[in-house]
Amino acid sequence: MTDEQWARLKPLLPPQKPKTGRPAKDHRTVVNAILWIDRTGAPWRDLPPEYGPWRSVATRFYRWVKAGVWDRVLGELQHQADAQGGLDWKLHHADGSVIRAHQHAAGAKKGGATATRRRRGREKIRRPSDEAGAGSRPRSTSASKAEESPWPS
Repeated sequence: MTDEQWARLKPLLPPQKPKTGRPAKDHRTVVNAILWIDRTGAPWRDLPPEYGPWRSVATRFYRWVKAGVWDRVLGELQHQADAQGGLDWKLHHADGSVIRAHQHAAGAKKGGATATRRRRGREKIRRPSDEAGAGSRPRSTSASKAEESPWPS
């Protein structure tokens, strides 16, 4: 983060806590760490050591999310840019729509279209038990289900 960017951001952040007990990490270092995580997409645990302990950075980030700090920062920066004529509202917008999928929608249904396609060209697999058990009683208790087979004839 450049000095100019930090000068605009610093007054929008909560005041740095007084140094009682363990000294808190500087806000600028924490913000740079958060920006590094955002830019790289890395998990918190992969934060480089120069930013300090990853748990401290993650804790402050989530505490600021809960307190609404990031919403206020975004709103104020948008207000400043709009006042300077730097925002064209026809071009710049944030899409807040969310489409949630069901928790089980992550994978395709087993036995779907691809499984049907695979079975189509396959011949029936012969098992040794097919010939030996030809005269024995069906193992299924349901006659209708015993007659249905997923294998093509």
